[in-house]
Amino acid sequence: MKVTEHIKKANGATQFSFEILPPLKGQHINSIFENIEPLMEFKPPFIDVTYHREEYVFKEQENGLLKKQVVKKRPGTVGICAAIQNKFKVDAIPHILCGGFTKEDTENFLIDLDFLGIQNVMALRGDAVKNETYFRPEKEGHEYANGLVKQIRDLNDGIYLDEELQNSSKTDFCVGVAAYPEKHMEAPSLDSDIHFLKKKIKNGAEYIVTQMFFDNQKFFDFVKKCRNEGITVPIIPGLKPIATKKQLNLIPHRFHVDLPEELILEVIKCKNNDEVREVGIEWCINQSKELQQAGIPVLHYYSMGKSENIRTIASKVF
Repeated sequence: MKVTEHIKKANGATQFSFEILPPLKGQHINSIFENIEPLMEFKPPFIDVTYHREEYVFKEQENGLLKKQVVKKRPGTVGICAAIQNKFKVDAIPHILCGGFTKEDTENFLIDLDFLGIQNVMALRGDAVKNETYFRPEKEGHEYANGLVKQIRDLNDGIYLDEELQNSSKTDFCVGVAAYPEKHMEAPSLDSDIHFLKKKIKNGAEYIVTQMFFDNQKFFDFVKKCRNEGITVPIIPGLKPIATKKQLNLIPHRFHVDLPEELILEVIKCKNNDEVREVGIEWCINQSKELQQAGIPVLHYYSMGKSENIRTIASKVF
């Protein structure tokens, strides 16, 4: 079932969903199942599975020259989605990126998903790899997510890259895209960010999932701006409980989001990370309840492969 259909079927009730990381290469898929199972009691309508593009490392050879080697640390997104749908009977949503894909790669990826009966995809530009200062698209790939969204919608209309194909079948994907209540780090302003978000919606995106935030007012202000600009699709908030003192510096640096002063002071008071975890859980519970009371259709949690704190939050909210 499509995300939009899940929202409509809920008839105004707030639903619970979450996002997982594929296991590191060499680890078994059971590590994923063990973190999903404790959360199934909250009846998630869908589970997101991130995609991690290839990275490059340079290894010195015996002759002293450097050899470029491709490394994929977290493979298996498509297989994990198929396994989740088979084992848990819940819709799985693979992330699909511009980075690392040609348009032909993207088309073949989508064909595989269609064959597996996967109806939802999350279309993202993706971040720059570690050896890049700025994002660089693959040759013959998409530079921006709005182009990726259009390609997916073209497939839904039976339009393939090979214009000579005859009697081509149509796919039926529901496309989600990302948004940033505190603006994308590369955007000059929030207004310009929303301008490009509108392009993704115009090209066929049907729902939005936001970057994490810790101040609900920023989310509410963002939603208001989107509605004023004519964006009417569901906007799903992304939430993550803070869990370590290190994240006080890491989260603003890596994700370019602000932490409220009240939360910072509470974390600073903590003597250890166990206490930080409790502060993070309580903060996220309060965030979740306020969003739920505001009639938000889905609360989406970034689990980062760990379910214990998300389960504690969900047990107090759902």
